[in-house]
Amino acid sequence: MAQDRFFGQRCGCSEEHVFQDHAVGVKDIVEAGGRAGVGSHGQLQGLGYRWELWSMQSGGLSEHDALRTATIFGAESIGLGAELGSIESGKLADLVVLERNPLDDIRNTNAIRFVMKNGRLYDAETLDEKWPRRQKLERADWVETEP
Repeated sequence: MAQDRFFGQRCGCSEEHVFQDHAVGVKDIVEAGGRAGVGSHGQLQGLGYRWELWSMQSGGLSEHDALRTATIFGAESIGLGAELGSIESGKLADLVVLERNPLDDIRNTNAIRFVMKNGRLYDAETLDEKWPRRQKLERADWVETEP
């Protein structure tokens, strides 16, 4: 059950946490034809956005509607629906290619295999360019692989 996934339920202090109420509210709004959007505040760049998406979906929102909230609805809400938010001819399309289907489990949005930015395809693990050129990411002097 979605409620069991909230840490407030596990610690016995759910009345102190509003995540579940917000998640159910988002589900109700979207199911009624309204719009919602996903956002984060820079916590753990990239991961904070997925945590927000997962939290919103945990109130019963379908995986499909959660993905629409993270893409199409967000673009529309900032007035860029004609340029961003879906894959269509004439739109800008930076992509994240996943290894697992987020329609099966929204947490599969964390299984990133490739990223396409500005028409270039990158390996998500190494950030080496895979297409149109095959080029390893040049590492800066300060990058270390071990402590």
